Amino acid sequence: MAATRKIHPDFLSLLELKEKNIIDLFKDLREYVLEIYPDANEMLYHTHALTSVFSISEKLSDAFCMINIYTNHLNLGFNKGTLIKDPHKLLTGTGNLIRHIPIASPADYRNKKVKDLVKAAAAFAVEDMDKPTVSTG
Repeated sequence: MAATRKIHPDFLSLLELKEKNIIDLFKDLREYVLEIYPDANEMLYHTHALTSVFSISEKLSDAFCMINIYTNHLNLGFNKGTLIKDPHKLLTGTGNLIRHIPIASPADYRNKKVKDLVKAAAAFAVEDMDKPTVSTG
């Protein structure tokens, strides 16, 4: 396994304001995504939530998944969740594109079904890379 990627200090300072269980869950989920797709470019945001976005390029439009950190929980989001195959019906949400998996413990993501979904989302992002996303809403 590759060495753990360090979290940017500015993001880490905001993350450390969260409860320890949320911090630990985020770090483990982040590491899990990076194990599945080690070449991901990680973009960090602080808006209504702390968000770590994983992309196949430097562009947000090429992102395949994200971790949203809220006060008491995390979501593993999929940027084009409505367009990827979800045979196990893991994804929830009602947006035009984004879907997510609510995360409360490692059991919610450390399994083959979620691993396959992350791989499928990354593969879709590679395939869709030069195509503009069109949504109606």
